[in-house]
Amino acid sequence: MSLAQQFPEIVRCREPLAPYTHLRIGGPADYLVQPRTVEELRQVLLACRQAQLPVRMLGGGNNLLVRDDPIAAAVIRLTAPAFTEVQVQGKYLRAGGGGSLWHLIATSVRAGLTGLETLVGLRGTVGGSVRCNVGDRTGEIATVVREVTVMTEDGTIHHRQRDDLHFAEHSSDIDEPVILSVLFELEPENTSAILKRMRKAWILRKAQEPWSFQAAVRLFRNPPGNTAAALIDRAGLAKTRIGSAELSERNSNYVVAHPGTTAADILRLLDIVRTQVKARTGVLLEQELHVW
Repeated sequence: MSLAQQFPEIVRCREPLAPYTHLRIGGPADYLVQPRTVEELRQVLLACRQAQLPVRMLGGGNNLLVRDDPIAAAVIRLTAPAFTEVQVQGKYLRAGGGGSLWHLIATSVRAGLTGLETLVGLRGTVGGSVRCNVGDRTGEIATVVREVTVMTEDGTIHHRQRDDLHFAEHSSDIDEPVILSVLFELEPENTSAILKRMRKAWILRKAQEPWSFQAAVRLFRNPPGNTAAALIDRAGLAKTRIGSAELSERNSNYVVAHPGTTAADILRLLDIVRTQVKARTGVLLEQELHVW
């Protein structure tokens, strides 16, 4: 029995993934699954394990490039209320892994809690943001994470405490497929002071990124003591274009997907930039963009 036959109300077959990603690029998934409850999610994972069907979790699709070919997997999105709720518990916030980072930040500001406001302007879900440890020199989300509740491939739930979690720049050791929820520890502060910091962070971030109307994503992690954008510029690759994919004029570490861009365009551009930067600067850039 196929996954669609077992879960007809929550499974779509051969669903195009482009509308679910920031780049609006990519082929279809064999199955797109949107469970309504934690137990339904557990049953889906068990069914996929029994059928030896690969599982991929799709959050906001903001740091993701989906290839043009079909994805032979069950792609799971956690968009139901069971996975998106944010609860304020004193100075703690517990947020569903499928909820948006922006909603989490807005909730913290309304509650007069500081610690997340400098992440304003970053896109994505709570789970994806924690797994990738989003942030920059103004701070990383890991600094306020106290517990991450995860689900394994066999449907088992674990509560991973902060001491059991390891974070680095734009990465973590959270390798379980599902982040169900995250507990954040913040600090009370005057709301006007929080808003002032949030506005400053917003202005700084937007000045360093491609225009908001463009579909663009970061390509590489910054190497120690330098930035990927500076190295790309030094290699003479600024504004390089392959097909309809082009390095942003505002920040060379972003690729802009102009209308008509294919995944193949971006993959070729990635390879050219990585190869040429290594040849001309001696630095091998580490890819940050996830590719399916």
